[in-house]
Amino acid sequence: MKRTIVLASNNQHKLKEFQRILTDYTIITLHDIEFDREIEETGETFEENALIKAKAIHDYLTEKGLDYIVVAEDSGLCVDALNGEPGIYSARYAGGHGDDQKNREKLQKELEGKKRDAYFVCTIMVYYPNGEHKTFVGKTFGKITECELGRKDFGYDCIFYSNDLKKTFGEATEEEKNSVSHRGRAIQEMMKDL
Repeated sequence: MKRTIVLASNNQHKLKEFQRILTDYTIITLHDIEFDREIEETGETFEENALIKAKAIHDYLTEKGLDYIVVAEDSGLCVDALNGEPGIYSARYAGGHGDDQKNREKLQKELEGKKRDAYFVCTIMVYYPNGEHKTFVGKTFGKITECELGRKDFGYDCIFYSNDLKKTFGEATEEEKNSVSHRGRAIQEMMKDL
């Protein structure tokens, strides 16, 4: 029987990415465990935010008597010339949470006349039922393009030119992106431990 992992997210993009890679596990979401509490990400680093999410879900599962592994992640885009911004604020860079177009527009404005080297980072926190937890980090490097290229349906993908793929994540297939993405690399590290 497959072990169950609770992904501390309802983001369908993330769910699909984890499901494609972790085929030996049943991956369920916060919706599936009826978790509807607000988790405030008050950390100052990706690792702190991932731990806050993982522990909150772990505590909820313990209350319910459920013996699942929790996987929480925090990820974002870091631009060298902006001292690592947008960083932990990537999803809400322009103010509101998840307005990808406004976030990209703000980033382009901030980068006028500056170097465009950037990287995505993903920090995964695995929280085991016994309270033990471990961190896994993946990064992928590239630069911010001046115009949007490819699909515009997910975050900064259409303006992130991957050094590995020689095209933007927006132009890449899901398989290509997963093979070099920050999340894919962090998941590969996590799999060695699982």
